[in-house]
Amino acid sequence: MTSVLLIRGGNGAFRSCRAEGHAGFAEAGADIVCSAVTVLLRTTMQTLADSAGIRLEADTSARGTLFFSACAEKPSPETDARLVYAGDFLEHGLVSIAEEYPGNVELRIQNGK
Repeated sequence: MTSVLLIRGGNGAFRSCRAEGHAGFAEAGADIVCSAVTVLLRTTMQTLADSAGIRLEADTSARGTLFFSACAEKPSPETDARLVYAGDFLEHGLVSIAEEYPGNVELRIQNGK
């Protein structure tokens, strides 16, 4: 099972995400559930990494584990909006996958203050 922890700030802004494990829907290399989760996470991570004014930290060193966090270097309406959208994008996508494949994806969401 893939376990995902998504942490959002009080305004809904993305703060961090950690995913661990393999979905176990199919063999490695053919697992559509694992691929779907990976695409959502990596696309969000790359988009934030390429965003001006956002500092990203990531750890992809261990196979089957992905962690990344992001914050605004200087808060602005543009960076705040981008981080809120990143949180919305990940939450909606991951909720959809977890609902469709509940035996393969566990999603926990923490909303901060």
